[in-house]
Amino acid sequence: MTTASFSASNTAAVAAAAAAKTVLITGVSKGLGRALAVELSKRGHTVIGCSRAQEKLNSLQSELSSPDRHLLLNVDVRSDNSVKELARVMMEKKFVPDIIVNNAGTINKNNRIWEVPVEEFDTVIDTNVKGIANVLRHFIPLMLPKSRGIIVNMSSGWGRSGAALVAPYCASKWAVEGLSRAVAKEMPDGFAVVALSPGVINTEMLQSCFGNSASGYQTPDAWSLKAATMILNLTAADNGASLTV
Repeated sequence: MTTASFSASNTAAVAAAAAAKTVLITGVSKGLGRALAVELSKRGHTVIGCSRAQEKLNSLQSELSSPDRHLLLNVDVRSDNSVKELARVMMEKKFVPDIIVNNAGTINKNNRIWEVPVEEFDTVIDTNVKGIANVLRHFIPLMLPKSRGIIVNMSSGWGRSGAALVAPYCASKWAVEGLSRAVAKEMPDGFAVVALSPGVINTEMLQSCFGNSASGYQTPDAWSLKAATMILNLTAADNGASLTV
């Protein structure tokens, strides 16, 4: 490749990353999802966000730059029908995502596995694993005609290791890693499915595990600056990768 052609290809890549994108973010009402939505809106991208917390969605709408450009909807990712309706509404409004960030997640209260209530275990799996599967089921078919797209499934350091007292959460994030690698092999050229560990961030989930010591870690707002840049610059070459912000 000549210097001229290399420069041209670099310019094209930068331009593609800078172009306004439509980004679907689940679990957008708080923590990492909320911070990422705000940061992406500041950069001129369109955010399609969903959460079960309507009041927090209303509050977020006013925080987003150019609020009329974005769409925030009350959706429960644990429900296949709820996600199916989200996909229908987005198609109706001609919002097909360029990027999906499967961020919705929850964690069990610190407990040994035999002391975790069955309902709590189910909630972790239904949200963190089946929630992602529901989004993939209904949104990959919408993205395929565009012949390109990025899907980011939020994982965790505990999806690559283990920790006492959070076995349900660890199990769910190991599942996210496996699901991401498998689906990556099913996608045609032009797409990337990645598992992304955010690192250790001071969120409500971290506080539930670490208590007051969570305050020693970076905030979601600080994290979102680097995370947004990283996500926007993912390409098909990253397909199947396990990455960390």
